[in-house]
Amino acid sequence: MATLRLEVVTPDKTVINTDAEMVICPGVEGEFGVLPHHVSLLSALKIGSLRYRVEGQDKEIFISGGFVDVNNNICSVLAESAEHAHDIDTARAMAAKERAEERLARREEDLDEVRALIALQKATMRLQIAGGL
Repeated sequence: MATLRLEVVTPDKTVINTDAEMVICPGVEGEFGVLPHHVSLLSALKIGSLRYRVEGQDKEIFISGGFVDVNNNICSVLAESAEHAHDIDTARAMAAKERAEERLARREEDLDEVRALIALQKATMRLQIAGGL
């Protein structure tokens, strides 16, 4: 079966570098799929689940936004942060979700609402991907 190279990197590390049969990315305008020999593409990514298939098995990675570049049968994801589903600390994600919900519920004058909403979205997505929500 045809494959393409999937690379997911953050400023700190390479999260994955493997051959994949397909990749589904959380684009800012909606999800899109990438198959082997896809046309060149550059897209912004939102907080979400990056799904991919290796040897017939579907896998998932949390990403907190970034960019994807598809070129010459290589799908390169440059993410702010990324974690495999099995590496997500659900207790930490639940605590972050509760903190963000508390900040939003208080509606204090100095509340950075956008930042709190992003924190809530990241924590919720981590929990969904890890199966803890």
